[in-house]
Amino acid sequence: MKTMAEVLREQGHSQGLIEGEAKGLSKALLRLLDAKGLRMDDASRQLIQRCKDVPTLERWLERALGATRLSEVLDGPAQ
Repeated sequence: MKTMAEVLREQGHSQGLIEGEAKGLSKALLRLLDAKGLRMDDASRQLIQRCKDVPTLERWLERALGATRLSEVLDGPAQ
């Protein structure tokens, strides 16, 4: 049986991995949008940087591959 400290440590580790993955995806998305020449306002940049939901960031990144406008990436349902 695990101690409370072990359980909390494991939860913290898992959360840290998720946050790290989200940070990496948001950086990749911002780099891709920049490389494609898609301009974004501060609010859009902050939305991407603050997003911690990995599936949402993955969807945005996939949308960005074929996008010609930022609205094609961020607008609409995130699901």
